[in-house]
Amino acid sequence: MPDIRLEHIDFSFRDKTIFSDFSYHFKPEKTYGIIGPTGCGKTSLLRLIAGLETPDTGSIFIDDKLVSQGNKIIIPPYQRSIGFVFQDLALWPHFNVYKNIAFALKSTGKENEQAVKDLLERLNLEAHSHQYPHQLSGGQKQLLALARALVLKPNLLLLDEPMSNLDVPIKKEILSHLFQLQEEARFSMLFVTHDIREILAKIDTILVLEKGKLLFSQKPEELIKIKHPFVQSFF
Repeated sequence: MPDIRLEHIDFSFRDKTIFSDFSYHFKPEKTYGIIGPTGCGKTSLLRLIAGLETPDTGSIFIDDKLVSQGNKIIIPPYQRSIGFVFQDLALWPHFNVYKNIAFALKSTGKENEQAVKDLLERLNLEAHSHQYPHQLSGGQKQLLALARALVLKPNLLLLDEPMSNLDVPIKKEILSHLFQLQEEARFSMLFVTHDIREILAKIDTILVLEKGKLLFSQKPEELIKIKHPFVQSFF
């Protein structure tokens, strides 16, 4: 359950400034909700932590280990023990369900084959193991993306609005699986969402971003009381 610190981060994307002197400390064993208008830096924040992007200046630490400094990657993404569920899910269309999950374990041994099978059974995907992503429902694709992110047993799971296009009953089912797995495996989560209400009961702290700045970082019960138009629109 990692401790993550971003210190004085400047980051630009396609000549647009996303963050300017941004700092924040994510504490271990917590679930954070991240909200804000489109283009405020939510996805960029996750990608910087995962090592999929590098800051222009500033430092990122995971458990006091320097992982990124300026535009240099010190510790690559695959060594950060981070799972990532992308907004578009980013499933491999040429791999079936089993291979999508197992690909990250390609160079490991037999016991990890069992880990794939366990996740398939746990997430009700066992009967679909030989199907390809285009043959799955939206909910099944979401469960597959979740299984792929969790098969390596990460310490931190990053979720970038992966359930935004799902019906409410399917969302509830997937979230139930997710939070049960989190309780058992005790990984931390950073959850970007446009509907904070669906996970409110499980969130420790909510970050509100606007134009790359941190407006608020509060417990849900405290944030609800803040009379700010954008914040109130979420509740």
